[in-house]
Amino acid sequence: MEAIAPAHGTATLLLIAAAAVAVLLFLIMKVRLHAFISLVLVSLLTAVAAGIPLALVPTALTSGFGSTLASVALLVGFGVMLGRLLEVTGGAQVLADTLIGRFGEARAPFALGVAALLFGFPIFFDAGLVVFLPIILTVARRFGGSVLYYALPAAGAFAAMHAIVPPHPGPVAAGTVLGGDIGVVLLVGLPVALVSWYVGVYLVSRQLGARIYVALPDLLLGPVNGGGSTDAPTSDVDGSTGTGAGTATTTETRPAPPAFSTVLGLLLVPLVLIALNTVLTTLVTSEVIGEGNGLVEALQLVGQTPVALLITLLLAIATLGRHGRTLSETTQLLDDALGPICSIILITGAGGMFGGVLRASGIGEALTGSLSGLGMPLLLQAFLIATALRVAQGSATVALTTASGLIASQAEGLHDVRIALLVVAVAAGATVLSHVNDSGFWLVSRFFGMDEKTTLKTWTVMETTLGLTAFAAAVVLWPLSGLLI
Repeated sequence: MEAIAPAHGTATLLLIAAAAVAVLLFLIMKVRLHAFISLVLVSLLTAVAAGIPLALVPTALTSGFGSTLASVALLVGFGVMLGRLLEVTGGAQVLADTLIGRFGEARAPFALGVAALLFGFPIFFDAGLVVFLPIILTVARRFGGSVLYYALPAAGAFAAMHAIVPPHPGPVAAGTVLGGDIGVVLLVGLPVALVSWYVGVYLVSRQLGARIYVALPDLLLGPVNGGGSTDAPTSDVDGSTGTGAGTATTTETRPAPPAFSTVLGLLLVPLVLIALNTVLTTLVTSEVIGEGNGLVEALQLVGQTPVALLITLLLAIATLGRHGRTLSETTQLLDDALGPICSIILITGAGGMFGGVLRASGIGEALTGSLSGLGMPLLLQAFLIATALRVAQGSATVALTTASGLIASQAEGLHDVRIALLVVAVAAGATVLSHVNDSGFWLVSRFFGMDEKTTLKTWTVMETTLGLTAFAAAVVLWPLSGLLI
């Protein structure tokens, strides 16, 4: 739903937004009202208070809810079924063992982060996180300690690549709006993303993991020693999933786990298909390939993220699911995997509803409009406007594209490298302060079994350090880029 004409002044809209977030946190963290109910209730109250016409309030609510579910529900559903197959067949264990063998046990979190950086190049944040979930939890189960040690480096890697590096839609749209060269945006953004991940995510996650203990969730793996105790790993090196993986008996003879090449090949399928779609779409947009080519359109279709994950799941059923079990047993296994994610999907959709109401009410535009005329340096202005949009409405991609449009006139005539640095600054602002109006906040919270307070103390902090590190890199490189002019 498009933003309507604001019914209140900027100051009033900002007060409404601040009050909405405060009430939401109070209901969830103090009253202990279910997050799904709280999000829907506060979204309704915010829509009314912000002056959205009462006849349009249901549309404002369902528009944000539906658009978020449209992008998340299929990914989470297919991803969790794929993850369950990888877990029960020992595929996740095989991949985890191989990664750890390459990097060493002491650097297991680093290994997960590096793998996520590679896979995160073409794959969106939510899709990558879903696919990597069983691998993260398998490594966490094996070595114990707070799940933050393993979850944050991987999740932060997907977040960094999604926000800063083409071919993801946010940086591509920002670079296009600002009139830059997407190739230069990629060449500048990739090293900035890598450095920002290491400083703002990996090093920070080590500190957060040492200070805050988060037990291993049983979303895929089943309870561990009563729900999160890490006194002893329950995964065996030979690929079995141990006593906590939901098996009925530990004396059952299991088939040998799949080969590493099989598991890696399955994970590469969505990577290749999505990357191919991205390349073809770029070529069509730039008119290198003409529109209407049937083969190109077919390849673009199979490269759409939900379709790519569906194809991967079908291949996993054929290669892993029939490994020592009937198709009926595999179907039951997949059906059981869907139950625990119902709450995740609904809460994530409700988070999108809240962000959609904030956008439709004009709160985001009011906030950015008040910042755009303050006469501050362009790089800082880009960062603060994107931050304001991020805080106000939650979506990093919306913050990227909207902030870029607001500063586009000031970017005319800039060198491509400086435009790329502006994209980094906007992406940095669109990354910080992920909170309750961000659907990604709820995905991370529910996937890793964290309550809202813990998620704010961990994920929100890490997203903020990631964004601040990227902005600091842009500030350092800005004067150096003058040497190229």
